[in-house]
Amino acid sequence: MRSELIFEAVGRQSNRYMLARLIAKATRELHRPHTRIPDTVNDALSIYSNSKPQPKAVALEPVQDQLRRVA
Repeated sequence: MRSELIFEAVGRQSNRYMLARLIAKATRELHRPHTRIPDTVNDALSIYSNSKPQPKAVALEPVQDQLRRVA
């Protein structure tokens, strides 16, 4: 059921706006002619829910150090 897939996906991405954009983009990429769009959305949600979690962003170097390297 789609609501279960959505709840699993929200557990991975707490920002619902970003989740909607991600699933919409995945749906456009996964969709094949002569198939139902709701089935493609369900496939995108299940793939996202079952994928490995992305590592958290590591702390970036201070901006001054980056600027020194460029100069």
